[in-house]
Amino acid sequence: MSDAAILRFHALVEAGLAALEERREEINDLNVFPVADGDTGDNMVLTLRAVRDELDRILRESGPSTLDEIGREEIVTSVARAALLGARGNSGVILSQLIRGAAEELISRPGELIDPVLIGAALAGAADQAYGSVRNPTEGTILTVVREMASRVATELPRMEQPRLPGDATAAAQDALAAAVMAQALDAGERSVKRGPDLLPVLREAGVVDAGGYGLTVVLAGMVQALRGGGPLALEHYAPARVTHPEHASSTFRYCTNFAVTGTGLEQRPYVEALEQIGDSVLVVGDRGTLKVHVHTDSPEQAMALFEPHVLSHIDVADMREQVSRRDSRLAIPGSVYAPAGVEDAVCGALAVATGEGFRTLFLSLGATVLDGGATLNPSTSELLAAIHAVSAEDVVLLPNSANVQMAAERAAELSEKRVEVVPSRSLQAGLAAAVALDPGRDAPTNAQAMRAAIAAVRTGAVAPAARDDPGGRFVEGDALGFVEDELVIWGQPATALRAVLDHLGQRAEVITCLRGVGAPLEDREVLELAGGPAELELAPGGQGSYWWLLSAE
Repeated sequence: MSDAAILRFHALVEAGLAALEERREEINDLNVFPVADGDTGDNMVLTLRAVRDELDRILRESGPSTLDEIGREEIVTSVARAALLGARGNSGVILSQLIRGAAEELISRPGELIDPVLIGAALAGAADQAYGSVRNPTEGTILTVVREMASRVATELPRMEQPRLPGDATAAAQDALAAAVMAQALDAGERSVKRGPDLLPVLREAGVVDAGGYGLTVVLAGMVQALRGGGPLALEHYAPARVTHPEHASSTFRYCTNFAVTGTGLEQRPYVEALEQIGDSVLVVGDRGTLKVHVHTDSPEQAMALFEPHVLSHIDVADMREQVSRRDSRLAIPGSVYAPAGVEDAVCGALAVATGEGFRTLFLSLGATVLDGGATLNPSTSELLAAIHAVSAEDVVLLPNSANVQMAAERAAELSEKRVEVVPSRSLQAGLAAAVALDPGRDAPTNAQAMRAAIAAVRTGAVAPAARDDPGGRFVEGDALGFVEDELVIWGQPATALRAVLDHLGQRAEVITCLRGVGAPLEDREVLELAGGPAELELAPGGQGSYWWLLSAE
């Protein structure tokens, strides 16, 4: 692949990313499906940024004299993996699958110029890959948008005067023709986005279009803009949703060893098997040119020696005994992994995504390894994959504890060499109920079955401050919003909202657990006074930052 082609590809990704950054908050404000957590724009930006960063690496590590030697297959394979490992949330994972589907089509057609026929094939591959990655595809979303983009291009190809380019076509000719066919796809995408609320009731009720679908058109519009030499982003703006949900270690070995390996023809599996002979929590990810290695071992030098004569860099060796001694005093950092004590011989371990010191402590007390998901519970696929390999068992049940983490968790499970079962816990409260059912002596499928049963027996609720005024006039920024499951049931003063949620959950419940968040406006004694039903109310600190109280009823 020529240096000019790589640089043009890089410029297109930069243009798509810049457009996405420009409308990032607008996309966040549209986000109501599948979870109204206001981060679709963030997730798509992070995923596309991972692609840009990987291209930067290729350009940085390959000087001008060697760019011509880089093949299309090497670039698109590397880019597709970077997108997956950088993906966060449902929207990020789906975007990574679109990139993967398009990339696989490009690989299958070596030597062809990027012309209308190849663009059409890439869009079709992207749509097929995205639909295949979702267990229950929902129309009216980004899936519909990319499918209708691909359909438009396929329909227009027979009518085009020049659907194929000759091998000697100039860069200007390629850009002009690519812009023309991508503009047709963009037009179809915009029409599909506007039609989304007719297909998906939750969009219609919130008065929005699908955030992911709109984000995809933003990316494509940025690329068309770049191919045509710049100018303003000619794409319609959309108002925010009418109703939005509020923002929602190894004891066997001593050293946590991390390093990067650069070489040629690198294969992951042989190194994994060799590292497992001298350590645990082994993670080897990357491609045939670059690997990232993580292992817990007593012999870091021996681990690094396995990769001779390749070039090692980014070497980081940490003493985990010192880390454990500092754990209780350090601030929680998103992406940090916390391991429970006394589970070395477990057949199966649990990995829970959590936020807040209280929730972390509760999950650890139940024997689960904890991945700090940050304030928005939004770990990347690569962070989930690393955390899976930090669990001291070969069988793992993964508790996403947010519907927005579900797809990233499933992708991480597929990438892992361990046997991983993803249990669909949609909230931290449901995740705690599931973790109680963990039996470290049983295998992952058996534990997953027990955890699903535990979740089915739990109803959840929440009280949180409104992030902004309701356009319908029901509440203003700072008012208390009360939810039962995902349904908004009450708004007003904190005591009024909490009492209503307690009343809803108290019906037919024996025990209600209430986890207090940062800044909760009522004292615990006031909360106890609100519990008037027969159900016993248990209070505990959760430490979450976005919700005043998270509740579960059993």
